[in-house]
Amino acid sequence: MKKVVFPVLFLLSLTAYKNIEEPEYIDIPELRKLYSSGDVSLWPAPELHENVDKNTFQDIGVLPGVTYPDYNPYSKEKESLGKILFFDPRLSKSGQIACASCHNPELGWTDNLTRSFGHDRQTGKRNSMTILNSGYAKTLFWDGRASSLEDQAQFPIGDPLEMNEKLTLAVDKIAKIKGYNSLFTEAFGDKKVTQERIQYAIATFERSINSPKSKFDQFVSGKSDAYTDSQVKGMHLFRTKAQCINCHNTPYFSDNQFHNDGQTLFGTKNEDFGRYNVTKDVKDIGKFRTPTLREAVNTKPWMHHGHFPSLLDVVELYNLGNPSPIQKKYLGTARDSLIPKADPMLKKLDLSKEEITDLLAFIETLSTPTRRIMTPTLPQ
Repeated sequence: MKKVVFPVLFLLSLTAYKNIEEPEYIDIPELRKLYSSGDVSLWPAPELHENVDKNTFQDIGVLPGVTYPDYNPYSKEKESLGKILFFDPRLSKSGQIACASCHNPELGWTDNLTRSFGHDRQTGKRNSMTILNSGYAKTLFWDGRASSLEDQAQFPIGDPLEMNEKLTLAVDKIAKIKGYNSLFTEAFGDKKVTQERIQYAIATFERSINSPKSKFDQFVSGKSDAYTDSQVKGMHLFRTKAQCINCHNTPYFSDNQFHNDGQTLFGTKNEDFGRYNVTKDVKDIGKFRTPTLREAVNTKPWMHHGHFPSLLDVVELYNLGNPSPIQKKYLGTARDSLIPKADPMLKKLDLSKEEITDLLAFIETLSTPTRRIMTPTLPQ
């Protein structure tokens, strides 16, 4: 009897080990068929955290057309004026910094720096977000302090760390440039230069900066051979085991909400309370707006502080459940109530190396080749 028991127990232990070490079986041909069917209703159900509102949840997919607000409808002339203003450094106090200084079209419409340089070569506090597809964002900046692209356009001009110019003076400088007279007349009906018109024109241009169809868009629209097997598995992992879909959902690949991902850097020189700085609500300490993953490959480095030089670093962090150190030295102090609480959706994922490779392969399909645009000639 003893001779029989030992081999059976040994085989059971091997079976248990196999189940732990080997990834779950995935029927790639079936997933390829479903995901490239062009019908989202046929996709496998996403694995959503209990905190995700199932009633408002929208799955990933092809971006719809950009919607322009009724108070600032689109016109070609307004977009053209906005593009020129976007590249005009005369909006800044030094006359050397333009919107395009931190949002370079050849660098994914960002600057690929950890922190951007501003007035007098001062370094900003956060990584510069791309303006690609920003027309789909419900709020702007990492902390969401701007409610629209029109609202957003005024912030960099007056920020002492960025363009450092009083808005009234910036308007006056543009108004004195004769070459702008005809441009404002074409865009707004007369040559009058106002802060609102500058903001509206820049916002109109920014809404035109959108991604062309990515490999992802082609695949889910019916081009089933657009993806490798690795990318098919990565897409499925994105929506299931890897849990990315909890925050990076909708065709914009962002839920347009705010989450604490454990990167407050509490108690360090880089401490940043994020959304709390806008709302002053303790519940918002350490929360930042979910960035889009579209064009993510082209917008390095990553996170609000720009401390992650590769997407692998980002995925590895989330795979570990984004553990943040316990701030024991602050317990019982005046800062005790300010210790940030990470989002409960963060948990250890136990992704294998192969699964991480597949996930990254999928994320890369959300980006497109960098396109050059013609830099406008500035009015004189």
